[in-house]
Amino acid sequence: MKKTVFHPYHLERGGRMVPFAGYEMPVEYTGIKREHNQVRQHAGVFDVSHMGEIWVRGPRAFSLVQRLTSNDAAVLKPGDVQYSCLPNETGGIVDDLLVYCQDSENYLLVVNASNIEKDHDWILSHNRENAEVDNASDRIAQLAVQGPKAASILQKLTEVDLSAIPYYHFVTGSMAGIDGVILSNTGYTGAGGFELYVDRDRGGQLWEALFAAAPEEHLLPVGLGARDTLRLEMGYCLYGNDIDDSTSPLEAGLGWITKFTEKRLHQPAHAGSTEKSEGPIRRLVGFEMTERGIPRQHYPILGSDGQAIGEVTSGTQSPYLDKGIGMGYVAAGLAKPGTEIRIEIRNKPVGARIVRPPFVRKEASWAIQQGRIARNGKEESGGVQHTHTIWLL
Repeated sequence: MKKTVFHPYHLERGGRMVPFAGYEMPVEYTGIKREHNQVRQHAGVFDVSHMGEIWVRGPRAFSLVQRLTSNDAAVLKPGDVQYSCLPNETGGIVDDLLVYCQDSENYLLVVNASNIEKDHDWILSHNRENAEVDNASDRIAQLAVQGPKAASILQKLTEVDLSAIPYYHFVTGSMAGIDGVILSNTGYTGAGGFELYVDRDRGGQLWEALFAAAPEEHLLPVGLGARDTLRLEMGYCLYGNDIDDSTSPLEAGLGWITKFTEKRLHQPAHAGSTEKSEGPIRRLVGFEMTERGIPRQHYPILGSDGQAIGEVTSGTQSPYLDKGIGMGYVAAGLAKPGTEIRIEIRNKPVGARIVRPPFVRKEASWAIQQGRIARNGKEESGGVQHTHTIWLL
């Protein structure tokens, strides 16, 4: 098992360590529910150093990024972040990722931990532009500070005006006396906050400064368990569960990051053009339990006649709602919100209903209060639209 630079701090804080994506990572410290609510109400720190960071550089860096990713990188300006995916030749998803535009010749691709080598190989094997591709994953440490108090805590450690960084934007500046830190107004919780990228050798300094800057009731370390329940309450897809090489962005509700343009007609990103015109055969839906029961991955989804119509891809007991919630693929004709279904839990059909995520709509109001969501449900910042906070079917 690999260990992140923060491993000693996890042990010091009593983290329960488990294998994850080749790393030994904390799944919880003081309990998933407590850590979940800490992020919703105050702020929490996640070690996400297992994530991958791949630089694409050079005069033709943009051309490579534009050709290999599904979203339109042409709209990116320096300081913009874009949610996208790497589509394969059959329209499936190699990985979902964030694209950071430093400038027209420097792009940082942030990829999932379990896919670092796979993504790196994919990019290299399709690099006909001969751009410089640098896998910097082992040299970068990353912390996600999430929650309504995250910005005020971080502001104590930097002269950068964090309130001036729009959602899905970043700046590179000094944090806790460390130069060259990427301060990114992004996250995976729906609770607001920043993701911080720092040189691995300075990671310990950043961790210690963060916890020195806030009382314990305002900032706690949070493990992978709460990270999963937080993202699921917002309806965010998890690679390996809800999306993979066999799922298309369109059936996963990610058509908004899939741009079909003439210049990419024969490229991998355009493999799903027929699906775009005719519609996907199946769709990823959200559901909430109407009877007591906790849905888990691979549990069968049953129709009103008791026949299997799909299976759960992600499921949990929502700490905020105190009810079971989940996602899974069903035939497109059965994906309408309000449709009554059953989840087979330990050989017993348990009542559920298809709903439109996010499951915790109150948390979506955080972004609305910040003036970042337009009436059409798309986030607007600097002329670039995103729909990452409100998950659309």
